[in-house]
Amino acid sequence: MVTRLRFEGSTGAELAGVFHPPVGAAKGSLLVVHCFTCSKDLHTMSRLARGLAANGFAVLRFDFTGLGESGGDFADTTLSTDVGDLGRALACLREHGPAPYGLVGHSMGGAAGLLAAVGLPALRSLAVLGAPCTTEHIRELLPAVEPVRDYGPGSAPPQVRIGERSFPISPAFMDDLARHEVERRVAELGRPLLVLHGLEDRVVPVEHGERLFAAASQPKAFVPLLGADHLLGDRRASAEAVAVLTDWFARTL
Repeated sequence: MVTRLRFEGSTGAELAGVFHPPVGAAKGSLLVVHCFTCSKDLHTMSRLARGLAANGFAVLRFDFTGLGESGGDFADTTLSTDVGDLGRALACLREHGPAPYGLVGHSMGGAAGLLAAVGLPALRSLAVLGAPCTTEHIRELLPAVEPVRDYGPGSAPPQVRIGERSFPISPAFMDDLARHEVERRVAELGRPLLVLHGLEDRVVPVEHGERLFAAASQPKAFVPLLGADHLLGDRRASAEAVAVLTDWFARTL
């Protein structure tokens, strides 16, 4: 039976999480991290969490500040606050799930996980899915989305439309992106890294996964997911990802 949790994030806002206990003897615990402007309840996250729990891992999925059921204002967040939220989420997972601990990050959640891992030695192994190898890619994506209103002195941050929703993107958010070097952090990781990437990903091209894999030291693995898009919309792609992740963490945690 899943448990709904609340814990304090890096900005002081209360974050929402869902804890999945393992089925059978626990093999360890995993933090599952969602993509940019997504939530813990996106089908990508819920399917991965349920599948990994069914295979013996305790799993925590959570919402970053200002998203999903978490408190706080998204306009006040940056990639740095996401990195801080990850540390708080891992602390929450350690209170509820058994060691050892690992992380599965999707898209920008994967990039945030790679950036955070240097300061989180409790993470024994990591896996990223459809993750960008550079924050510049995120910068390039944002101008392509539909602007809702202009930004001026004294006004609220400009909003961009992503899917069916609008989100405030502040200058501080854009400035913060430039402070992070994902590939350099991967080179410094010093822990096992699995890179999963859908070959039909049109949001983050597979070349990003190839570059992350090239930057990492051994032990590492790269698994292309045939017919998989960015969100693993096909249930078969989700099932394949769960199988690969289960084998990876059984070997590396």
